[in-house]
Amino acid sequence: MPHRYDLLVIGDANPDVIVGPLTEPLAFDQREQLVDTGSLTLGGSAAIMACGAARLGLKVAFAGRVGDDDAGHYVRDTLAGHGVDTGALHLDPALPTPMTVVLTQYEDRAVLTSPGTLTTTSGADVPAGLIAAARHVHSASYFLQPRLAADLPDLFRTARSHGATTSLDTQDDPSGTWTGLDAVLAGTDILLPNAAEARRLAGPQARTPEEAAGLLAARGPLTVVKNGADGALCHDGRQLLSVPALPVRPKDTVGAGDSFDAGFVAATLDGLPLLEALRFAAACGALSTRAHGGTPAQPTRDEALSHLTRTGAPTS
Repeated sequence: MPHRYDLLVIGDANPDVIVGPLTEPLAFDQREQLVDTGSLTLGGSAAIMACGAARLGLKVAFAGRVGDDDAGHYVRDTLAGHGVDTGALHLDPALPTPMTVVLTQYEDRAVLTSPGTLTTTSGADVPAGLIAAARHVHSASYFLQPRLAADLPDLFRTARSHGATTSLDTQDDPSGTWTGLDAVLAGTDILLPNAAEARRLAGPQARTPEEAAGLLAARGPLTVVKNGADGALCHDGRQLLSVPALPVRPKDTVGAGDSFDAGFVAATLDGLPLLEALRFAAACGALSTRAHGGTPAQPTRDEALSHLTRTGAPTS
């Protein structure tokens, strides 16, 4: 049976309030500090990835849970406005929509999140027919959604039984434990951490992103590591590949990794070789930094390919 969707994304969606950059330490005692920019935009690693994939031309569905409140309606309407099918985005009457404040400072940022419905999002929010209808299933923010994390191994196994591939971007672990992933990694085709996350996931023996990628790939998944100004790399259990960062003048790096994820999944579904997929994903991540927020500057496929051509990176 042909798949109705190229991609099903499962996970977090919330409004992001992004302010910054801070040029001095954050002050309390009711001090008011002025920053250059502030924006309200769609946030959540899964939601940003879904929008990026839709922008690249994929047919995308989203499954998750938000509150039945103004913030939840904003999330649903914004996803739909980006071309994402929100039929499986449930509106919870009991809990509020998650909210995130992102405070930027130079190339770094602090992230404050009120979990809301993240604590109740689970595999029950993902219709079985939707999993069967997707060529690829992606999930994000594993450590923020404990019920979904517990159900994700079964969801990924079901997806694979229908011929789909799977990917996971764990994002940060607020508890700092970075454990409990063995079952889900066994069903994950592509793991998409950033360099700091990769080292923590791999354990203390991983001194570099390259070592971390190799150790994680040995546990099963193709491991693709976003390495900031140093570009990106991947390890398939046999060889390590890397690409440099692409030149761009960033205004805001929020969501760049999620746009990278969208690019890598899109390129993989197109059947591109690993090195070309890595370059394409790097272009998608870089171009997403041209505006404030995770989604406003996400590139089309033609924009990403054109950027690769202008910067001299090989394309197929």
